[in-house]
Amino acid sequence: MSERTENRSTGQGPETKAQRRLADQLAAQKAAEAKKRRQAWLGALAGVAVIAVIVGVFVVTRGGEQEPKQAAAPAGCSGGFPTLPEGADQALCTKPQVGKGEGELTGLKATPLIRGTGPAVQPGQQVTVNYVGVRYRSGEEFDASWKRSEPISFVLGQGNVIPGWDQGMQGQTVGSRVQLDIPAELAYGANPPDGYPAGALRFVVDVLAAR
Repeated sequence: MSERTENRSTGQGPETKAQRRLADQLAAQKAAEAKKRRQAWLGALAGVAVIAVIVGVFVVTRGGEQEPKQAAAPAGCSGGFPTLPEGADQALCTKPQVGKGEGELTGLKATPLIRGTGPAVQPGQQVTVNYVGVRYRSGEEFDASWKRSEPISFVLGQGNVIPGWDQGMQGQTVGSRVQLDIPAELAYGANPPDGYPAGALRFVVDVLAAR
C-alpha cells in the first residue's frame, strides 16, 4: 500500500496533524487568557472588599464619636427680663395676676401653679426668685420684684426672709411658680414695723435658680 493511500484511509496525514497542533495551541492560549481574567477579577473583588472594610471601620469609628455638648443657654424673655432656667415654662416671663384668698387661713399653704423640672430647693441654698405679694383678704398688691425688673436672692432657711417663705419654699423645684398663703404669725405679724403689711398674706413666687 502506498503512503498516499494510507493517508486517505486513516485521515492522519501531515495536514491534519498540523491543524490539531494548532487547535491545541489555540485552546491552551484561550485557557491561559481565561485564567488571567479570573485572577484579575478575583484581585479586583479582593480590592473592593478591602475598601469596603476600611470604609466600614471609618464609619463605625466616626459614628462612635460624640460631638462636644454645648452648655444650654438660659431661656430668655422678651425684653430680657427675667432670665429663666433651662426648660422653664414661658409663662414665667409674664407677671402673674394674684387675687385675694378665700375663707379663713389657718396655716401655711404652698400650692404649685406651674411645676418646674429643675432640682428641688434645699435649705442652705441661695435661691433667686420673682414674686408678687398681696394682702390675703383684699388682694391689694403691696410689693413685687416685677416693678423693679430685678429678682431677689436669699439663702433659704437662714431667717433672711419671713418664716412662711423659709418653710413654704423648701422642696419646690426650680422653674416652678408657687402660691404661698401665709398666716400672720408666719409673715410680719399682727403689728408689723412701719412699711410692712399686717395680717395674712399671699405671694406668688417664681423659682428661677437655686445653688
